Amino acid sequence: MATEPSLVIRRGTIVDGSGGEPYEADIALGGGRILAIGDVPQRGAEEIDAKGRIVTPGFVDIHTHYDAQATWSSRLDSSSLNGVTTALIGNCGVGFAPCRPAAREALVKLMEGVEDLPEVVLTEGLPWNWESFPQFLDVLGARRYDMDVATQVCHAPLRVHVMGDRAAAYAEATPDDIAEMARLAAEGIRAGALGFSTSRAIAHKTLDGTHTPTLGTPEPELEAIARAVGQAGASWLQVISDFDEPEDEFARLQRIAAASGRPMTFSLLQRESRPWLWRFLLEKIEAANAAGVPMTGQVMARPVGLMFGFELSQHPFMARPSWQAVAALPFAEKMKILRDPAFKARILAEEVPDPALRDRLNVWDMIFKLGDPPDYEPRPETSVGAIAAQRGMDPAELCWDWMMERDGKAILNRPIINYADRDLEAVRAMVEHPQTLMGLGDGGAHVSIICDSSSTTHMLAYWTRDRVRGPKLPLPFAVRRLTRDNALALGLADRGLLAVGKRADLNVIDYDRLQIRVPELRYDLPAGGKRLVQEAVGYVATIVNGEVVYRDGQATGALPGRLIRGAQA
Repeated sequence: MATEPSLVIRRGTIVDGSGGEPYEADIALGGGRILAIGDVPQRGAEEIDAKGRIVTPGFVDIHTHYDAQATWSSRLDSSSLNGVTTALIGNCGVGFAPCRPAAREALVKLMEGVEDLPEVVLTEGLPWNWESFPQFLDVLGARRYDMDVATQVCHAPLRVHVMGDRAAAYAEATPDDIAEMARLAAEGIRAGALGFSTSRAIAHKTLDGTHTPTLGTPEPELEAIARAVGQAGASWLQVISDFDEPEDEFARLQRIAAASGRPMTFSLLQRESRPWLWRFLLEKIEAANAAGVPMTGQVMARPVGLMFGFELSQHPFMARPSWQAVAALPFAEKMKILRDPAFKARILAEEVPDPALRDRLNVWDMIFKLGDPPDYEPRPETSVGAIAAQRGMDPAELCWDWMMERDGKAILNRPIINYADRDLEAVRAMVEHPQTLMGLGDGGAHVSIICDSSSTTHMLAYWTRDRVRGPKLPLPFAVRRLTRDNALALGLADRGLLAVGKRADLNVIDYDRLQIRVPELRYDLPAGGKRLVQEAVGYVATIVNGEVVYRDGQATGALPGRLIRGAQA
């Protein structure tokens, strides 16, 4: 070994990311790379005894929204607390570059509505020391992080930048508009972005109901941009769509992907309204790949669940008329009123006026205690509705009582996606499919209603060790899905696999102890904004570029993470 190792991990059980069988070995790291795997006689400047522990590549998170957080914080948690060493931002077509000063407010309002990041947090936190996308990358490139960060060019800011107010009015782009968007998107790819993202989802809108400027974008515009970014060397195109007309929409996306010459990936979920749609889309993905158009579905190995609580942004009583009197109060003052039996009786007697909100907030047989450790595959008989029926009481009252536990800080879980069958068998089929990728944790977004960036830890702890309601997944398979598969899909061939010469991004894990913790609400965003953070136990060490960034869940102070510019050989 020509280079003396800076760190040697001794006698760990290597789960290398390839999907192969685990084996015991030492790993020597130096210069940010893996120097040797096997019996390493040299001493490292630092050593970790990993006997009885598993050693994996660092996890690659392909779907995050740390676009804002990365401009003001060096720590991209909760993802970094859950073994992630590389994160991709710029998903779902929303971001902050390119952006002229006059358009800042519009992009802030869009991110606030689409990704639940409060306007005051973004207004105070974003430095806005860029205008073009390459300048935005220069800002990120000057910063230091607890993981590596990769970017995508986002369609919404691109459209607003080129079309101005016409974008918000959903005007059809002129040929000159399209040519300029295509040029700027390609410029972003050449500056270092890995992909291009867009949203075709009707739920993506500002708080005042204005839809994302990319909703319903005509095919010629998307095709022109796709061709340009493909020619510039993008790793992929990322899309979120409602698939309201599944056959037509998938055919449209397949044509766009074919025109780009690059893979396309889109969010693949089991929705309550159309629980069959995921199977239909998987069949279409198979057919597209067979026809030579690479397409994948991004999936997550647990339900997407709303976190309900009196301290959080959503709960079953928030849309009832009496709630408006306390909604804006500080939590301590709010609790004084919530403890008043008369107020409780009044609000329990009210109905949610909006039927759509009622279906979202007051479906009692789909609301569960989150538990400690959190249970993301709860049994139907443990729901608010089922327990209330057993006790002969109003389910709304039971829900209220449960939320009042822990001095009013108890968290309930309302699975809204991936739980239509009341179990995770549909999820398992999606996870096991060879043309899907693990993603959708949404780290950095939905900060006070959803907390899924811990899904990496949950996948290992639950699916490979703890699951009792159905078949488990093999540990080597689960590790490969979180590491090598995602890295290769992004064009990052330098990571995701424990092999000599690869990047020294690793996790040392006490597998028997590995567990996610209950989400915790923190008020540490700019302007005192609140967010849910979910820690984990069992990570002995998380290593980025050969440096330990977290030891036993605690930050070491090391910030070796950098902006990734372009695909990595």
